[in-house]
Amino acid sequence: MTILLIEDSKLLRTASARALVKAGYQVIYAGDGEEGLRSARETIPELILLDMLLPKVTGLDVLKLLKSDVRTRDIPVIVLSGLSETNGAKLMKEGAAAFFGKSEKLFENNSADLVAAVNAVLGNVNHERPVTT
Repeated sequence: MTILLIEDSKLLRTASARALVKAGYQVIYAGDGEEGLRSARETIPELILLDMLLPKVTGLDVLKLLKSDVRTRDIPVIVLSGLSETNGAKLMKEGAAAFFGKSEKLFENNSADLVAAVNAVLGNVNHERPVTT
C-alpha cells in the first residue's frame, strides 16, 4: 500500500517514513502543498498524511482541493498538526479521516502511534468512524 506523506520538515518526513516503511508501507514524499496535490493526482495513493503548515499551498487548502476532486476525494487523509484537537474536529468536518497531533509522541517507540493511526484508518474501509490520536 502506498502512502503519500506531505510534510515540509525533513526530520518529520524521515522519521515518519522510516516507521511506515518498517510497517510494510511504500512511502512517497512531497515537501509542499503544491507538490503534494500533484503527487496525489498522479499516484492516487491509498492514504495521505498531510501537514497543515505547508509552503506554497496550505494544508487546509490541500485538504479542500483533494476532497473536491473526483480523482482524490475518496483517499483517506490523516492530518498531522500541532493544532489542538478542537481544530482537529473542524478539519475532520472538512473531510479528514483522522487527526494526529504532532508532539514528542510522534517519535516515541519508532512512531508506533502514527503507524497505529494509519492502520486504523486503512482498516476502517467505510471511513464512517473518525480516528483521533
